[in-house]
Amino acid sequence: MSDGSGIQVTTLDNGLRVVTDSMTGVETVSLGVWVGVGTRDEAPEVNGVAHLVEHMLFKGTPKRDAYQISQQIEDVGGHLNAYTTREHTAYYGKVLKEDAGLALDIVADMVQHASLDADELAKERTVVLQEIGQAEDTPDDIIFDHFQATAFPGQALGRPVLGLPEIVERLSRDDLNAYVQGHYSGPAMVVAASGRIEHARMVDMAAGMFGALPEHRDWTHEKASYRGGDFRDERDLEQTHVVLGFEAVGVHHEDNYATQVLSTLLGGGMSSRLFQEVREKRGLVYSIYSFASHFAEAGLFGIYAGTGPEQVAELVPVVCGEVANLVGSIREDEVARARAQLKSSLVMALESSMARCEQVGQQMLIHGRPIPVAEMLARVNAVDVDAVERCARRLLESEPVVTALGPLAGLESYDRIRARLGH
Repeated sequence: MSDGSGIQVTTLDNGLRVVTDSMTGVETVSLGVWVGVGTRDEAPEVNGVAHLVEHMLFKGTPKRDAYQISQQIEDVGGHLNAYTTREHTAYYGKVLKEDAGLALDIVADMVQHASLDADELAKERTVVLQEIGQAEDTPDDIIFDHFQATAFPGQALGRPVLGLPEIVERLSRDDLNAYVQGHYSGPAMVVAASGRIEHARMVDMAAGMFGALPEHRDWTHEKASYRGGDFRDERDLEQTHVVLGFEAVGVHHEDNYATQVLSTLLGGGMSSRLFQEVREKRGLVYSIYSFASHFAEAGLFGIYAGTGPEQVAELVPVVCGEVANLVGSIREDEVARARAQLKSSLVMALESSMARCEQVGQQMLIHGRPIPVAEMLARVNAVDVDAVERCARRLLESEPVVTALGPLAGLESYDRIRARLGH
């Protein structure tokens, strides 16, 4: 199947999808495996197993030990990496075009034949615990885990990607094996490649290297239920870190793009309302921005700010005021500027083979098809003032999330913040 843009898709007999995005003007290939599972697919008693599996897949197979995995890819000047999110896991790399077969063979070997050696697991568990400790020591990082947990308390979507230390400490080889065998299957995986690659060759290689993948996919996401609420962690820091958030829409919702336009308008750049009012006019922060996170059937809209303990008493009311005043004040020129920013970021990504590879890999997992750039641009262009206002009203109708870390004496109560937002 081709969408007419150089992107082609083939589904193998075991359900594995192969998608390529041809770029004739480059001499490299970016490729990888995108798996449609992540933290929200874990049972609570093994929180962190998806991320630990990601680490352990680099630690050797019967064919290659950990050193040989890195050595073989770097011998040809390439590189490999991976990441875990709440809904996806990815293993990817970039090489010269003539080395695409080697790179895919290494990734295929890792994903399907990892040894999960007990000694390596003991060492890598320590590495992950250090990663968790480093995140805990980074306030403008860990606050987003608290934000997610407060929005979706007691739920898979609210649990941290890295896992809880007390759980990671006891994860066993059997836990990792069970997770891989239960989730890493043909229908759950996409082989994606972008750059100087022929689709037929990629399909042939994938069929030879991934043909033994199981065909099952018999699990479903736990449905997310947004709650909202308040989380505060008093710490002796130089800054107070605050995330104010609201319920937003899922990735398949018709207002997905309108929510992104709203986020850009409110806090997506130097011309945004929050940057101009909070930083330029009042000098209350160094960093402030808004963001929208879209999951399968749920979403979050958030505003992050880091400020001095003396400024937080003024900062939060100003931010609440900017959010509360959105409805009825959104102008066409701001929407047009936000649309232009989103469209330019979409088009600029086309210049990177890695960004294009990741884009089609994720689109296949999320939508079951590649989304042509023209279609994405058309959806952004269709966002008007009414759509953005509708998204703003939706935010204000939800219970807010207030997450704060640092010196908190100047931070208003949760009830007072709710009142400022019309609750």
